[in-house]
Amino acid sequence: MRSPFVYAAALLALIIMALAGRDARAASTFTFEDYFQGRTVAFGKFSAINGVKRTFRVDLNGIWDGKTLKLIEDFAYDDGVKERKIWYFTKTAPGRYVGRRDDVKGVANVRIRGNTARYGYRLYLDAENKSNLVRFRDKMVLKKDGTVVNTATVFKYLFPVGRVTVNFARAKDITKLKRP
Repeated sequence: MRSPFVYAAALLALIIMALAGRDARAASTFTFEDYFQGRTVAFGKFSAINGVKRTFRVDLNGIWDGKTLKLIEDFAYDDGVKERKIWYFTKTAPGRYVGRRDDVKGVANVRIRGNTARYGYRLYLDAENKSNLVRFRDKMVLKKDGTVVNTATVFKYLFPVGRVTVNFARAKDITKLKRP
């Protein structure tokens, strides 16, 4: 027969492991307002099935008002083209946001679980003429080193036609940033 102290020690060890696991999960919880508030930098790459490839840098500035994150994205493409896009992510519940942008048809419904955000949206590639509508399916993962990796598949109708990879880092952590 085992001593009650053995059972008590085993129970205590289980409790400590459970609490440590909870703290690790809490540390890796991803929220847009925490990560993107202030300055963030990203490097990205787009590849299409027709062979088109395009790389870019994005300088982001996030402003959180307690309910909505205004995320200003300044893109600089490898071919010299520059553009500005502005997302508005309104928090609707813990881990849930509704995103809006001028070139997006409808909204992007974002769901975050732990360190991973998933969302989809329809985007006009020619925003000015509201033409060439494609669909994006995004997955963003907050890594242990504090960077975020965003991968997206681009669809035209039901067919995948492109892939985007974007690596983000807080501006102060730009040395951690890897080009895709």
